[in-house]
Amino acid sequence: MNPTFMLGGELEVRRLGFGAMRVVADPDEGVRVLRRAVELGVTLIDTADIYGAGRSEEIIAEALHPYPEGLVIGTKGGLGHGLQDRIRDGRPEYLRRACEASLRRLKLERIDLYQLHRHDPEVPIEESVGALRQLREEGKIRLIGLSNVSLEQLRAAQSVANIVSVQNQYNRGLLTSEDVLQACEEEGIAFFPWSPLGEGLREPSFELRWLLDRSPVMLPIPGTSKVSHLEENMRAVTTA
Repeated sequence: MNPTFMLGGELEVRRLGFGAMRVVADPDEGVRVLRRAVELGVTLIDTADIYGAGRSEEIIAEALHPYPEGLVIGTKGGLGHGLQDRIRDGRPEYLRRACEASLRRLKLERIDLYQLHRHDPEVPIEESVGALRQLREEGKIRLIGLSNVSLEQLRAAQSVANIVSVQNQYNRGLLTSEDVLQACEEEGIAFFPWSPLGEGLREPSFELRWLLDRSPVMLPIPGTSKVSHLEENMRAVTTA
């Protein structure tokens, strides 16, 4: 098993990343978890502006900025924080504001990977992805990805921009995105399975090894709020 993956043909990352959704539960412990993740060799951190209404991004910056060389930060936009009129918002003007806010919170000039969090049914996905393409052309985004998409939506997005990643729910007990995974494998697109450990499955290291062995484009991003759980997850690749 290859322990690394070349994201978008540009950024080499370790195939077991870290999902930062839960670091908001206890910010002080979240800082410790993030720093320990990097110590253990994590080179890909996934977050979103909706996690803690931006707090996850702030904690990442607090823990790791200035970022070590080779660390890839990915975030997402396109969902409201619960106070806006639109829960899904893929309008170009909204995505621009969301991206610029994430840049400020993460203390970055360019986001390595920016993913559309969920398709807005009121906005053609081509229009939303076109906005991300414009942000990439302006140097605010390096690579573009998608989250929670069907194969049809992936194809529509690809008509507008180069898509380097897809983040869908996937685990040993939920294989509904198998067709999307197959397309990603055929085209060298990274597939980030969210909720990789599923519900009521076996020990984390077993489930993560199963995912890593499932496909060479599979990049699990298990999240946790505790250092002990992080260390247990990382045992899945200690021999890789």
